[in-house]
Order: sequence, then C-alpha cells, then structure tokens
Amino acid sequence: MTQAKARRSAPQQAPAVGFVSLGCPKALVDSERIISELKVRGYDIAPDYRSADLVVVNTCGFIESAIDESLQAIDEAVQENGRVIVTGCLGTHPERILARHPKLLAVTGPQQYQTVIDAVNRHLPQPHDPFVDLLPPQGIRLTPRHYAYLKISEGCNNTCSFCIIPQLRGRLASRRLDDVMREAEALVRGGVKELLVISQDTSAYGSDLRYPRLIWREHEYETRFVDLARALGELGVWVRLHYVYPYPHVDAVIPLMAAGKVLPYLDIPFQHASPAVLKRMRRPAHAEDTLERIRQWRRACPELTLRSSFIVGFPGETAAEFEELLEWLDEAQLDRVGCFKYSPVEGAPANDLTKPVPEDVKDERYARFMERAQAISTARLAKKVGQRLRVLVDRIDDGVAIARGPGDAPEIDGVVRVARAAKAKVGEFADVVVIGSTDYDLEARLAGGA
Repeated sequence: MTQAKARRSAPQQAPAVGFVSLGCPKALVDSERIISELKVRGYDIAPDYRSADLVVVNTCGFIESAIDESLQAIDEAVQENGRVIVTGCLGTHPERILARHPKLLAVTGPQQYQTVIDAVNRHLPQPHDPFVDLLPPQGIRLTPRHYAYLKISEGCNNTCSFCIIPQLRGRLASRRLDDVMREAEALVRGGVKELLVISQDTSAYGSDLRYPRLIWREHEYETRFVDLARALGELGVWVRLHYVYPYPHVDAVIPLMAAGKVLPYLDIPFQHASPAVLKRMRRPAHAEDTLERIRQWRRACPELTLRSSFIVGFPGETAAEFEELLEWLDEAQLDRVGCFKYSPVEGAPANDLTKPVPEDVKDERYARFMERAQAISTARLAKKVGQRLRVLVDRIDDGVAIARGPGDAPEIDGVVRVARAAKAKVGEFADVVVIGSTDYDLEARLAGGA
C-alpha cells in the first residue's frame, strides 16, 4: 500500500479498512479470516492508504529481520495514514511497538481475531446494513483464486531451542476434521484447484484432541494427519502438505501419494543432519534414521518431491558437524532446499548456548551449503527433461505460461515456463512436455503440439 493521508468516508460510502499482511502463510490465513469478518460486517477493504479510514498491519516477529520488516511496515502505515491497528506475532511484545508509536489505535497478538474486529468497530463504527450476500462462501482470500492455504491447527507443542513460536502462538490447538473439511469444500466450490495444508506441525494434527472419530460424507475418519489427507484426497484437487515433521506415522501418507490422492510432495523442516546439533536444537524425531526413511518413501513413490529448510552456524556447530550435514545432503538428494544462517531470537533458549559460530564462518558455510544444494537441484531437474507433466498455470507473461508442477509450491519453489502457451488459461491445469531445465526451474511446451 502507498499514497498519502487517510480519507474520511462520505456518508454514502462504507467505511474502508486498509490491510498489510506480513510473514508466513499461517499469518496470511489469519489476515484472510479478519478480512472476511470485516466484509461480513459491511466494511470495504481499501487498496491503498489514501482510501483507507484506518489500517491494520498483521506483523511477523519470528526472527530479527522479520521484526525489522514489521516495524518498517508500521512506520509506513503511521506516516501514510496515521490511524493504525497492529496485530500478529510482533504484537506479543506491545512495549516494543508502543515505544516507537505510542498513538497506535490498538496492539494485539496473533489469532486474536475478535480483538482486532472490536478495535476496528471502536475506532470505525460498523455500517448499519452489511451486505452479507456479497461475501463469497469461501471468504475473502489474499491468494489467487485457484489456490488457497488451509490452516488445520494453531500453535505448537515442540520446544525447539531456536524457536519462540509456542510463546507467540500458544500450544497445539487442532481443528476438528469435519470443520477443516467444510472449509476445504467451500474453497473447492469457490474455484480452488490446489489446497496447501499448513500448521506449525502438520503431522501432530489431532494429537491434542486425542483423535476423535467422526463420520464425514458417510465415511468414518479420525481427526489425525493421515485421515485428513485421505479425506482431502477425495475432493479431486491438488493437496500439498507443508510443515510435516518426520514422525514414523508419516509413512502412512506415502501410499496416498503413490495412488494420486494427494500430491507426491512433502515439506519437512529437517533443520540439520548432525545428531549432536539436532539434540541441541531440541528437534522432535531427531533420533529417526531419516535417510532410510527417505529411501523407503522413494521406493514406494518414485515421483516424491522433498522440500526442506536448514540452519547453518547454530551455536556449537563444529566443522565436522557441518561436513556431516553436507554428506547427509548428498545422500538425501532433496529436491528443494532453503537455508538460513543462525541468528538469535529474543526469548529463545538457544541464546544461552555457548560457542557461538563467528559470522564469517556462518557466511562460508551458507555459501558451501547452497552451492551443494544447487548442484543437486540442477541434476534432479535435468532428469525430468522429456517427461510429460501436469501443471497448474499461475499467470501468463507475454505468451509464456508461468506454471507449477506437483513438485512446486507457490512462491518458495521453482516454476515451469511454458512457451507459446496462448491456449493455456490462468488457474487451470495443462499437460506439458519438459524440454529443458535450469538450476531451479523447468522449460516446457504444451503436450500434443498444442
């Protein structure tokens, strides 16, 4: 959002709320829920600061760079509009925000949807006649029409030493399976072709509820990870699983992928490979033989794409432990990899660990890790040349369709560029033949000479 100072609504206009959403997909879903509720209550959503009567900034507060981005967004909203409500993870430290901007209308933490709505109502009275019928059944979304994030739980029960998510978002609170399925069906009816399942720990889904049984569409399910994947697999759309910890019960979802019920894609935040580092990180399932699990998964589902993220330079990480990570990466041959240099997070137990890794060593290890990961990605994508692939078209630029295959999550993975794709349609599937590859992306043509 840009532009100058706030407008004042004319009597015949609905009051308008501007919205700035930062952070991860889970925060994006929070924003969608707030915006949907505002629309139900008759508010307009303003496209810029000038046309907004007030602005809501949904912040991230996980690491220092995200905190800086959030504070800059608040600075801009205050400067350009002046009437600002702050919510989200950074809102758990209101003193840090209010010391900088004491005249904010309100500051709330994450998931406090009603508190945000109440603050908007307090400073911008609700219209008397909300046009409820103008709200689509799937609510207001901030993603393109053809894909949507489906958040299945809040919070986390893990105690990773580098993370403060449980402090920000609380303990695990799963939604019942029938509640999730109602939302998923509404999204599909609204035109969604891909559901991206998200939470802090997707594979722990339902454990806090003790896996209650229920009947959904004449079939019996338990509120647990594998049963949810099975139920979502009946909707006839792409289902992509994110933030899956490698617990043993995850093995049960691989046959669903091999059968084409859910996408053969797992986003597993391994974070490291050295058992000693993983122990210092307090990672769940750190004792599992993940390499053997990966081999088993790929034997059962050769098309499986594995994405993960890693931290280098964690306190106490030795040269030998880093080499162990590189050797593990060579063995695992992960398709999609992200890497972060460790940075302290206020309130995280890892801050108390001794033997910090010097910044220049972190830089060197990051560069070596990414060079190794890039080589693996290049080699694995080259093997796809000549294959037929089903893709979902995100946009078309100058006759080239920018699409994604089963191994490509939006915004974080690569893309498939389809040349001379005049017949392709945004938001629809297309069959293509891969004709080339780069380090992270594929080149393709429409199948059948189209």
